[in-house]
Amino acid sequence: MSDEIEAKRVRGTGWKSVYDTLRAEILCTALQPGQLLDESTLAERFGMSRSPVREALIRLAGEDLVVALSNRSTIVAPIEVSAFPKYVEALDIAQRMNSRLAAALRTEADLKTIAKRQKDFEAAVRTGSHLRMSEANKQFHMAIAAAGKNPYLSSFYERLLNQGQRMLHLHFEYIERTHDGYLLTDEHSYMLEAIRDRDVQRADDLAHAHTRQFQANFINFLKENYTTDVSLMPMSMAE
Repeated sequence: MSDEIEAKRVRGTGWKSVYDTLRAEILCTALQPGQLLDESTLAERFGMSRSPVREALIRLAGEDLVVALSNRSTIVAPIEVSAFPKYVEALDIAQRMNSRLAAALRTEADLKTIAKRQKDFEAAVRTGSHLRMSEANKQFHMAIAAAGKNPYLSSFYERLLNQGQRMLHLHFEYIERTHDGYLLTDEHSYMLEAIRDRDVQRADDLAHAHTRQFQANFINFLKENYTTDVSLMPMSMAE
């Protein structure tokens, strides 16, 4: 029995190690969108069998970070630039609704958690690591969603944040080169303040502005690095 438990533990550690490494490399775009992920090559790289590699890829597919093709090969999920207007529209709705609910329903315990996540984000900004920044940013916004007490909206929001982490990584890179990086921490501080004051409308306005800032900077990043003809429709939500 002990050998069986030990074998399970080793296999679990194996796939988790592969998953964590590949996830970080995908999010920071060290593994480029569309890049082939060959199981045999990865197994050789990590010094293990193909089973834990396959398990890691399945879990990454569940987060929409890799795509399994019909020929059984796997690639890093493309960043669908053409779908960005629809993505950011959905993000805007989720961000605003969760922020409104948090302002209306938050508890003192919620405020402490949100404030802690904001401090974590500030610390991540100081490291200059875009991966740490995107992870800390997600945790900050999920703390707001938890304060809103609606698990359906929270789950929808989390999926959108997961899908957008690579774009957020590129957005942070652009912000640091063209703006004061601490602009990001200021925006989070204002959102926390509105939620603390139970100011539902201000929380809504700030969440909307936060999404618009992300939209504008990501489009500018695309124009600067990939094309001079990026025609992406603005969000249809009210200004």
